[in-house]
Amino acid sequence: MAGSLTRRLAAVLVGCLACALLAACGGGERVRDLFFSLRPEVSVPPSVRPIPGTLRVTPISARGFLAGSRIVYRTAEEPLQVQRYGQLLWEEVPARALADDLTAALRAAGVFEHVITAGDPARADFLLTGELERFEHRPTDVPPHVLGQLSLTLVRGKGRQVLVAKTYTAEEPVAVGPEDRTTPEAIVAAFNRLAGRLIEQVVADAQAMGGRLQ
Repeated sequence: MAGSLTRRLAAVLVGCLACALLAACGGGERVRDLFFSLRPEVSVPPSVRPIPGTLRVTPISARGFLAGSRIVYRTAEEPLQVQRYGQLLWEEVPARALADDLTAALRAAGVFEHVITAGDPARADFLLTGELERFEHRPTDVPPHVLGQLSLTLVRGKGRQVLVAKTYTAEEPVAVGPEDRTTPEAIVAAFNRLAGRLIEQVVADAQAMGGRLQ
């Protein structure tokens, strides 16, 4: 019975999303692509004292479909099958956008004396590297949600000593309306909250370990 309910819910949610995409089109017109910006909702407190030195945030990597611009999803019935929405795309590849927003949050919180990016020629005392391992919509889970997993490594600039290696995971529910309908906008809003939670976790950990890096 539970399997039957999941299958019905899967059909409803995916079907409703397809209807939302087709709503603005008629007849045989091609469904237009919809591009969305990843703009995380981030709230970080200021650091008590910046960590002495310069941190370089390198580009966050991603593999497979996550390295592309189409929004990725996975269903409960096919958990090993990664799929992409045909007309829902990110304005910028998520891993790149996440790196930019993480850099901005670290600067805003004053975690390090200086935070630079890969294109800056200045010498860095610390390097932050990582990979976005999951960033997907789960439309048939109960409740529907988005899931993210980000692995980061902090190394010392001189000697490349690994200081911290950690994986961050978070989920955010996707809003559904009457008749269990969802919209592309609701999915993107959940992704923005998700990205914000991941960034907040990273900043909080960096602030907590500040004394050990001095």
